[in-house]
Amino acid sequence: MTNQHSITSPLLASTIQRTERGWAGHFCGAHSCRFRRNTLVECEDTRIVVSTVGLFETSKSYGFMPIGDDRHFETKAFHAVFDGRYWDADFSREISFESPWCISDVDADDRANDQHEAVVWEISARLASGDTDFARSGQAFNQLENN
Repeated sequence: MTNQHSITSPLLASTIQRTERGWAGHFCGAHSCRFRRNTLVECEDTRIVVSTVGLFETSKSYGFMPIGDDRHFETKAFHAVFDGRYWDADFSREISFESPWCISDVDADDRANDQHEAVVWEISARLASGDTDFARSGQAFNQLENN
């Protein structure tokens, strides 16, 4: 299932295409995560996948296992590569961002949604400002937020 939205930046005339997808975008154990979000953000020829996973449980665990060092949710962003059918995360091209990216609490799916949305917003703002190489960390986000 995909859900597409277009966002026109008030700062620039760039159009951001946002597609929500029904599968996890990263983490080798994502199939065992109860929480999964995957958003494709597009602006012209640049495509970025924002992925959030959490609530990892295995058949041998009782309760939820951390997905990393003291975290039960994490959000990451990657440039996208076309796999023949979909634009998916290129794990060799991770993108850094300034928004919070991890949550250590278990009962925090609402905060994980907010965290995912904050990263999508930051990436969208950077793309809308013309920052397609992601060399400037967070400047476009702050500029868009102040307008």
